[in-house]
Amino acid sequence: MGLDALPAACYALPALVSLLTVRFFYVLWRSGQPSSRPRAAGLRCLIVLGSGGHTAEMMNIVTTLQKDRFTPRYYVAALTDNMSLQKAQVYEESLIQVESGGKKTVENAHFMQIYRSREVGQSYITSIATTLLAILHAMWLVIRIRPQVIFCNGPGTCFPLCVSACLLKVLGLGWSSIFYIESIARVKKLSLSGLLLYKLRIADQFFVQWPQLQQKYPRACYAGRLM
Repeated sequence: MGLDALPAACYALPALVSLLTVRFFYVLWRSGQPSSRPRAAGLRCLIVLGSGGHTAEMMNIVTTLQKDRFTPRYYVAALTDNMSLQKAQVYEESLIQVESGGKKTVENAHFMQIYRSREVGQSYITSIATTLLAILHAMWLVIRIRPQVIFCNGPGTCFPLCVSACLLKVLGLGWSSIFYIESIARVKKLSLSGLLLYKLRIADQFFVQWPQLQQKYPRACYAGRLM
């Protein structure tokens, strides 16, 4: 029976590869195009935070979102980054509404952490194992959350999450619209995360905050200063 199954496997494998290739190019073609489906009442929103100025910029963007449309909101930061999630929690607590019974509740906000691909100063050799671990953890988070919208702006944490979301698109297991906003600190060239997402065409919409960056990377959209 094993010998009989071998020819079938030889035919099935090229068919599977061809199907995934077609699906991959379909994802590339559809990415960035307006959705033809009716808008849901609430869109599961994954917000990627990063240490330092990344979180400040992202929280500034979050304050402009329509809270009833982008809900529930899932904030994700690196496992070693506690300050970013604290800032997100403070912001969500500012949106607390007192119900008629006087009980305060924080609605539609979730806070999660993910393994970092590479710590500052970590060698590239040892970062191979941590990057694989981060990708596996990111895949688990994306499958668990099934975000419909992803907002990110440059921290290395965002790359495995965006790759995982893109992989689910190719496999037909979910669809996430990825919005990447390059940090305002990037004036002349993109960050490594931004460059990878741009070159691999993973982001549905790619925004920069300096006109010279848009000229250098024509598929990007100039958004002006967001800070």
